[in-house]
Amino acid sequence: MGTFHVKCKIENAVDRTRSVVIPRLLVDTGSEYTWVSERALERIGIQREKKDVAFVLANGQQVTRSVGFAIIRLAKSFTIDEVVFAEPGDLMLLGARTLEGLNLTVDPGRRRLVAAGPVPAASPTRRLSSVMSPRRRPPRKGERRRR
Repeated sequence: MGTFHVKCKIENAVDRTRSVVIPRLLVDTGSEYTWVSERALERIGIQREKKDVAFVLANGQQVTRSVGFAIIRLAKSFTIDEVVFAEPGDLMLLGARTLEGLNLTVDPGRRRLVAAGPVPAASPTRRLSSVMSPRRRPPRKGERRRR
């Protein structure tokens, strides 16, 4: 499939005037979370909401990192998601959860992100009241009605 990078903007979810542009974020559907340098996140005031979260890197190494909340923008798409405070030596990644929130998917042939299409949603086929107390079928000829 190959790898590719995207440019994105990270915003402070509390104060949207504070943001930073990340010129190269590796698109990695194998990573659940998006990883952004701790220096960039601290510069725009992102708070460490979760500390010592355990992660297993692609090479099998176990590490702990802090996680905060940020708005991630790519072109016209945006979402709010948890972001990992990447330390020096960590890769900067755009993870699967963020891609899902952005409603984008990978086009491996063209090495780019494309719209994922309509977002699936639940739709009841019957009124809720009929599900909670289903109607009984009428008794068949010769059957007695059950109570």
